[in-house]
Amino acid sequence: MQYKESFGRKFFLFFNYTFIIAVALLCLFPVINILAISFSSAAASEAGIVKLWPVDFTLQAYRFVINEHKFYTSFFVTIKRLGIGVPVNMLLTLLAAYPISKSNKVFKFKQAYVWYFMVTILFGGGLIPTYLVVRYLGLIDKIWALIIPSAVPVFNIILLQNFFKALPQEIEDAAFMDGAGHWTALFKIYLPLSKPAIATLTLFCSVGHWNAWFDGMIYMNRAVNYPLQTYLQTVIVQRNIDLITLRNIEDIMNVCEKNSRAAQIFVAMAPILLIYPFVQKFFSKGIIYGSVKG
Repeated sequence: MQYKESFGRKFFLFFNYTFIIAVALLCLFPVINILAISFSSAAASEAGIVKLWPVDFTLQAYRFVINEHKFYTSFFVTIKRLGIGVPVNMLLTLLAAYPISKSNKVFKFKQAYVWYFMVTILFGGGLIPTYLVVRYLGLIDKIWALIIPSAVPVFNIILLQNFFKALPQEIEDAAFMDGAGHWTALFKIYLPLSKPAIATLTLFCSVGHWNAWFDGMIYMNRAVNYPLQTYLQTVIVQRNIDLITLRNIEDIMNVCEKNSRAAQIFVAMAPILLIYPFVQKFFSKGIIYGSVKG
């Protein structure tokens, strides 16, 4: 039997698609504008005539960014932060989510740990106590100052433990009957079955580390230790031009502050924009299963 959509249904779908496309375009316009400014000449950028298409197309701003060693130094710090921070986040998330996904009969102190994690979401120690802890641990100006304070993402733990609860209990029971222990169950059963959730949470952690700038500002005393977003915030928002050195007359003539900033912003955005489409397919399944117990 063929289903015929009513006029109200067709109107609803048309309105829905139109609204979603409009919102998507509104989100896309600032990115296109930044890209257009980065490819425009210094005169056109300073005049404010660049909208959604480059004016007097040039790659001079990107040449300037490529030749700026401080940009690459901060970029390397961020890559190092991602390489250490994301695995630490995911390992601790796995090790915390697995036990609290069990029933009270299996893990007697489950409720105490759940409340312990929830308290950390509702209440924080504050900026000054956190800074003092990091300082007295000797982590100032070290990469671990950017990783340890955010090493345990409680929200991710809650999502993953709900995903674990949604998995069939019979699979784990069968593994235990064959002699498997909890470590084997976690890494050989739960981990392979949780790829959508793992991919989603990995992206969350990666974007969190990539976009973080405030911790670099307060924990790093030397600009050479700034992560990328802290460097960009210092140059773009505070306009500390001491961090950028114009090397020759050609740079001064062909590059202005506006298009050089736009080029640096887009270069900083590019890695996440390239990675995002490949993990987008995991989002629906990973977040839905992780937010509601099956």
